[in-house]
Formats: sequence, C-alpha cells, structure tokens
Amino acid sequence: MSVVNGSGARGPAGAGASGADELAALGVHPDDLPDGLVVADERGRVICFNAAAERITAVRAESALDAPLERALPLEDLEGRRWWQLTDPYDGLATRAGQPERNLLLPGGREVLVTARYVRDRPTGPVHRVVVSIRDTEARRRTERSHAELIATVAHELRSPLTSVKGFTATLLAKWERFTDEQKRLMLETVDADANRVTRLIAELLDISRIDSGRLELRRQPVDIAAAVSRHIQAHVAAGQAADRFLLRVQHPLPDPWADPDKIDQVLSNLLENAVRHGEGTVTIDVEPTTPTGTSVTVSDEGPGIPEESMNRVFTRFWRGSKRGGTGLGLYIVKGIVEAHAGSITVGRAPGGGAEFRFTLPVATPAYLTS
Repeated sequence: MSVVNGSGARGPAGAGASGADELAALGVHPDDLPDGLVVADERGRVICFNAAAERITAVRAESALDAPLERALPLEDLEGRRWWQLTDPYDGLATRAGQPERNLLLPGGREVLVTARYVRDRPTGPVHRVVVSIRDTEARRRTERSHAELIATVAHELRSPLTSVKGFTATLLAKWERFTDEQKRLMLETVDADANRVTRLIAELLDISRIDSGRLELRRQPVDIAAAVSRHIQAHVAAGQAADRFLLRVQHPLPDPWADPDKIDQVLSNLLENAVRHGEGTVTIDVEPTTPTGTSVTVSDEGPGIPEESMNRVFTRFWRGSKRGGTGLGLYIVKGIVEAHAGSITVGRAPGGGAEFRFTLPVATPAYLTS
C-alpha cells in the first residue's frame, strides 16, 4: 500500500521520512519533475518513485516502493552486467559521490540515461540516500537525428552554390581574355546570385539557432501591416507577376501591431513567396482586426492546397510539401518569429481550395511599450 506523506511525495506506509523531503522543502513535488526520480534509503529500499519513473520504466510505484533498489530498478549495462552489483553504492568506495550519466538497459532492452548520486551524512560516512535520475533516450535521439538532418541539409544546400562560385571564378581567372563582356557579366551575375543564396541559408541557420535557444531579438515598434503587405505585392509585380494575381483586402479601423518590422517582413515574404510559387490562381491577402486586441493576416491561394495528412507537419523543419526546392526551413522560422511576438499562426484550406495561412499579432500595449 502506498500513502501520501506530509511532504506530498509517494512513499510506502510506515516507511518514515520520504526521500523527497528536500524537494518538498523547496515546494517541489517529485511528480512535477520531467525526469524519473527514484530514491532509496540507507537500507537500499525504495522510498520515492515518481510519476516520470513509472512512465519511463513501466513499473508501478506501488510495486517499487519499499522494494530493494536493484529489484525495483533492475538495470544492466550495455554488456549485460547487473548495474547495482557492479557499482555497489552502499559498500563501495567511501569517497565515491555517485555515478555519472550513462546509457543503461531496462528489462526488455529499452535504453535509458541514468545518473546516480550518493548522499552521505559526512564525507566518507555510510550512504544515507541513493538518488537516481532516469531519462528516456528517445528525446535525445530525436534531437540528434534532427541535428544530423540539419547538417546534411546545410551541406547539400551549400555544395551547389559554392561549386558554381568556385567553377566560374576559377574559369574567369584562368581564361579572362577569352570571354566577351557579356559572357563575363553572365558568369558574375551567376556568382552573385549563388553568393546571395549562401547568405540566405546562413541567415536561416542563425534564425533557427536564435529561435531554438529563445534568443531571437525583437526591436518592437508600431507596424503598418497593410502598407507592408502592399510593398511585398509591388515587389512581386515588379519581378514580373501580374498585378491582377493579387487581391488585398483591408478591414478598417486597423490597429498597428507592436512588432519588429524586419521580422514581420520576413514572415510576409515567406508566406507570399510560397503562395506565388506553390499555389495557383489569385493570391488573396486579408488584413483585419481581431478580438480583443490584435491584427491578423491571412494569405490564401487557389492551388491544390496542402494534403490533410500533412497539415500537422507544415511548420516542422525540412517540410517541403509535394514540390522540392528550398531548405524546408522557412515555415519553421515563420512560426518561431510569430510566436516570439506572442502571436499565433495556423494553416488550413482556403475557400478556393488552396492553402491558407493565418497569423495573428498583438497590438501595442503598455507592457510591450515598457519592455
């Protein structure tokens, strides 16, 4: 039988003070911890087994509490040796303070990351508590796979423009006199375009780093969203798009959001570029106030849209949809920028059948003005 003792930690009936008393003194409940926490007393009996430990090990707290540590948490190293017998926390070296994080195996071969700390009343005294932290390795593996995929994507995206730059510059240096001015101009324009492509990729990587680490800097000021959208439309028209392909609808009165104009330009540029490149028909941009205090922008097209099964992956890294091209990082960055502004962004199906992206930003408030 398990009971809830005075500290709020789950321990066995009659087991005395909980192994989580220190946490309780700080106002933290063991079940609030994201990692598994297992604590054994001076007898080697488990006196704390939190909810995360239950989830990771698939062992119920009721069966683990008051059981010997090596039976409640039967861990093996990667060579199949019993870990608790190998490390011998209670009768091992008196100077040992614990075990560093390492990969161990649960019954059935599931791999986990385990760290142990030995608590003593005095530096070389007997072990009073063994505190074990358990982490699921799957989250780390997903992160490592994501990093590996990012490196592979960056290497692939850099190889093509850098090969072009190297080839054209080497050719020009070796055979400058053999080319006409028009040929030289064409090659230099290609080098310039590829250098811009590398610059954009580096900027995207820096944005991802800042978004992931929470260090994206925003220089907030009131932003005229309707005017910003108009500028982007004019840029597309100047680049050769038909003016009647765009429909801008603005609902007044329209409050100005308190935002970083450069970052919002980045969001608008990405969404409009996607609509033009991957969509069809008219690209409609609706700018309107939202309740209670905000401004929303909706960009929709009349193309085939995004498959329903892909909707939940649109804002993840490397998502490119049905058409290849680009790094697949743009919408991930867009979402990070919008959320850094305390806004939100959604994707759905437009009335005309195409893709519809809608993002909302808060308007200027005293809290933002003083931040």
